[in-house]
Amino acid sequence: MKNTEVTKLRLADFDIRKTADSGQCFRFLPAETGGYGLVADGRYLEIWEEGETICFSCGQEEFDAYWKQYFDLEEDYGHICSLADEEDVYMQTAVKLGGGIRILRQELWEVIVAFIISQQNNIPRIRKCVTALCERFGHPQNNRKGEIYRVFPTPQILAGATLQELKECGLGYRGRYIKKTAEMVVRGDISLELLREMPYEEARAELMKLSGVGIKVAECICLFALHHVEAFPIDTHIKAMLQEHYPEGFPFDKYEGYAGILQQYAFYYELSR
Repeated sequence: MKNTEVTKLRLADFDIRKTADSGQCFRFLPAETGGYGLVADGRYLEIWEEGETICFSCGQEEFDAYWKQYFDLEEDYGHICSLADEEDVYMQTAVKLGGGIRILRQELWEVIVAFIISQQNNIPRIRKCVTALCERFGHPQNNRKGEIYRVFPTPQILAGATLQELKECGLGYRGRYIKKTAEMVVRGDISLELLREMPYEEARAELMKLSGVGIKVAECICLFALHHVEAFPIDTHIKAMLQEHYPEGFPFDKYEGYAGILQQYAFYYELSR
């Protein structure tokens, strides 16, 4: 290995398997360590468990500079789970099952593309499409073992791709949306930098100007990239859950400021069922 630095920590309310399987990020892949390899914002990381210790394949300096924020480790998720109303039986069950999931602070452009792909799709297929897109268009880099991994392709690269090339990545009709969205970003019709500074509702409205981005996809981008934890994406799983358990509407006033985190626990619960 070119770099054998490892940061080892005991972390409360952190479960890498649940987080990897929670449908918010599609670049977790099984690693030889028995854990996961992850590419995020051009960086490569392996994460695995040794007993109760979580191991990260990077030095403490890199961990503190990037990964601590990426995994939202400065937020007290145990406290958030404890705020679930004792009389809300469904949410109590969801947070117990999903405890350990973190809302990742992902790179904005990657999340935009990934959740355009997510429309009318399932997690294994989304992961396959994202991987194919990176393999076809992503710049190659070397990880600490000298193995090649691919960074996520830039708006400029995807704007220059042909529809046929995108189709060959398994994107189907979504390829048109991705190409148009990439062209909008390259032209400056939408500023990724300004999106990062916007409040939640303004950012959601701006995102919906992009090709192929409706309310559900915009909510996902707000939650998983811009970290607006009040965002509450409603897909078919969550819609069915709301109809069954909250027929009078989800109690947003009760869970103000962190409803999106509870939504993710509910989503994971529904996937597990």
